[in-house]
Parts: sequence; C-alpha cells; structure tokens
Amino acid sequence: MQQYEGWADERFGPVADEFARNFAEFPELGAAVTVYSGGRKVVELWGGTADERTGRAWTRDTVVPVFSVAKGAVSIAAHLLAQRGRLDLDAPIARYWPEFARNGKQDITTRMVLGHRAGVPALDAVLPFEDIAAWAPVVRAIEEQPPLWEPGTTYEYHGHVLGFAVGEVIRRITGLTPGAFLREEITGPLGGLPVWIGLPQEQLPHLARLVEADGRRPMPGPEHLLTRIVTMNGALVFPGLDAPHGWNDPALHAIELPGAGAVASATGLAALYAAAVTGLDGGERLLSHDTVTDAVREVSSGAGFLGFDMGARWGSGVLLDSPAFRPLYGPRSFGNDGAGGQFAFGDDEFGIGFGYVANRMIGHGDARATRLIEAVRRCLG
Repeated sequence: MQQYEGWADERFGPVADEFARNFAEFPELGAAVTVYSGGRKVVELWGGTADERTGRAWTRDTVVPVFSVAKGAVSIAAHLLAQRGRLDLDAPIARYWPEFARNGKQDITTRMVLGHRAGVPALDAVLPFEDIAAWAPVVRAIEEQPPLWEPGTTYEYHGHVLGFAVGEVIRRITGLTPGAFLREEITGPLGGLPVWIGLPQEQLPHLARLVEADGRRPMPGPEHLLTRIVTMNGALVFPGLDAPHGWNDPALHAIELPGAGAVASATGLAALYAAAVTGLDGGERLLSHDTVTDAVREVSSGAGFLGFDMGARWGSGVLLDSPAFRPLYGPRSFGNDGAGGQFAFGDDEFGIGFGYVANRMIGHGDARATRLIEAVRRCLG
C-alpha cells in the first residue's frame, strides 16, 4: 500500500484506508484529501509525487489546478452577494451590466447562467490567449453573443462562459474581479485559504504538475460545440498539459479564468465548503440555511442541448447529489468537480466540507473521489 502523510481522527480511519487503496488500485501519482466535520478538521492526508520530472514529493502545502471546481467558488461568491442583498439571482443581468442585454439577452438572469440555461455556452468570437487574459475582450464578446437557444428552455454546460459572465456581474456590483472578491471577501478573512482564481507567483513552488493517464477519450473536432466550450474556440488547449498556455503553464494559472482555472489544495477546498455550510471552528457559517436551500434547488438535469444525459443534476452554479453521476449525501449536498478527477462539496445537514485533489488526470467523474466520499459517509454512520 502507498505510504501517505497526514492524519485522520480515529472515527475517520476508513478514509485513510480508502486513500491508500486509491494509490494501490488506480494509477494515482500524487493526491490529497481533507474533510471537515462540524467545522472541525477531521482528515488531512496527502501522498505521492507532485512533479514526476523531478520526483518532488507532494506535501501539505501542495496545490494543483482543479479545473471546473472553480465554478463552485464563483457560485459561493454569487450566493454570498445574494444573501447580502446586493444581487438578485432572478433579475436580468442587464440590471447590473446593461451592455449584456444586446442581441436577445435582455431577459437572461444570473441564475440562468449558473444553471447552464442562458443559451451562451460558447462564444462565436475567436479570441487569442492575450485577450482572454485581459478580461475586457471576453466581456465584450459575451455582450455581442446571441443565445444559441431561447434562454431558459434547455441547458448545456457553460464551461468558461459561466465564470466570465457571473464574474463580470460580481465585478459590476463590487468593483472586484471574481478572483479578487474570493481573496478579499472569502478566503482572506478565513485565514488565507489556499484557493485561488489567479495564482500568486509566490505559490508556484507549491504547484503540482499535471500528468495525463492513458486511455482518455479524445475531444471531438474543433467545430464541435463541446470542444468550443472547453477550449474557448481553440484559444485554450485541452488537455494540452504541456502546450504553450496549457494546464501546466504558470502563465495560464496567473490569469483569472473563473470557469475552470482555480488552483487549490484539498484543505483549502474542504475549508471553503465547511465555512459555507457550518462555519470553521465555531465561527459563523458563510451561507445561511436559506441561502443553501436556494442554491440546491434543481435548475437543470436530463438531456441538454447536445442531447447527452450524463446523469448530472445542477442547482444554481453547483452540482447536486446525482446518483448516476456523482452520488453525494442527499438533497442539501452541493459542490463541483474538475476535469482531472478533483472534487469538493459541502452539506449542511451532515455538517461536512470535503476536498480531494490529484495530479494524474484519469478522467472526468472517475471513482477516486467517490470512494473517499462514500468512506466519509460510512464514518458518519
């Protein structure tokens, strides 16, 4: 069995056993898992290799790109603004961002974007990486984009557009980009949680290097809507780990890519969700019971615009308990996953904040995190 470091409360020993079993039964390279229960950290484990080229070991401070786990952080920010009375999720986005209303988008709400129902899963504009990094050109492209379907009538995954559109709403309300809002209003006041949208340069020595597992299915051709969603019309590569501006490139992590560009540790993610649903170490919870109730109301499920039904159920910006896709604990579970197998979620009924990260990209929705989540469930009885 793979040796690991860290600790687990005696009651949560089975989580450590499952973590070790992942290394034995999957081609795990480096990974970490952290669990909070009732606002108290009860599991913090890490092991393996952070950089296969150098043999650098995974440590407690290792962070890793977590792809669409970013959407959970952006969604928590949006719900926090709604809770504070600064954002009405069901009001037209144009109330906060008038230019958004162009070309048939005047009735689109923030909740439609969060629920992948706005009709703008991809952009027609082909933007170079430098324009994506600059933020404003993406905002202008969203303003000019007509919906692909009548907003609200169906859904399709709004990969990068969700982050930029909701992020611009946050910026219009607060004056802060989503990464800055996350840092100044959420992770900073919580003690500087290691969750970033826009990685500071001083964190680069802690960054794990992603590797691709054998057998991943290739993306469809560049004209396919799914590929356009994932790559922003080819400006980003996927998986493209070692290509220029690929997912191992520090230049990519330095920019704000709020739909899929977060970098975090398992402990940072677990603490973020624990703060949201219970508060940390006796502190006040970030999101109220009523706010969570609003977030976990199902908005989208079943077959979407492309005709696929992966079994996922979506609330407002968050993945819900989806037995056929990602089984969680029940109707108050919410989180988000990442393309490399990373996952984070919270549940205020069970009082759990959970984060799992890894640097070997086995596949979207693979079983590593699910097995750890189920081990936690068994420990809770």
